[in-house]
Amino acid sequence: MRILGVDPALAVTGYGIIDVIRQRISLIHAGAIITSHSQTLPERLLKIYERILKIILEYRPEVMVLEKVYVHHHHQTTAFLLGQARGTICLACAQGKIPLVEYAATRVKKAIVGKGLASKIQVQRMVATTLGLKTLPRYMDVTDALALAIAYSNIARSDTYRNTQ
Repeated sequence: MRILGVDPALAVTGYGIIDVIRQRISLIHAGAIITSHSQTLPERLLKIYERILKIILEYRPEVMVLEKVYVHHHHQTTAFLLGQARGTICLACAQGKIPLVEYAATRVKKAIVGKGLASKIQVQRMVATTLGLKTLPRYMDVTDALALAIAYSNIARSDTYRNTQ
């Protein structure tokens, strides 16, 4: 199974693609989509949309995994901007005709580290260990995207095991 994890944001959107074959996870491709504050909002959203759609069409994942939005009342404007970036990513997913799965950050952390309140550093280390990375990605957003993909793999395997018992 090929899984695309995406950590959406307006400035740095991380993405990671993994293959899972017989419980073995391999990194296919990962990176970040960087937009500039000097670009207009529509230009930034267009860049995110076009890059995600290109990744979907080039790598043909079977599923895309996004993190659910958590909105803190002190950061409502940030949440609205994030929502717009997520919307363009969801549109690319629909145009690429692949299913979309969303997980809360705590569920991802539990699937990766075993604790829903794990730190970003703990998640980053576990992702690096799981994928055998010698160097960590420059952006934590890339690690978060890979964590989403790995979490989907772990959760799907757990669900399959439970259903066969």
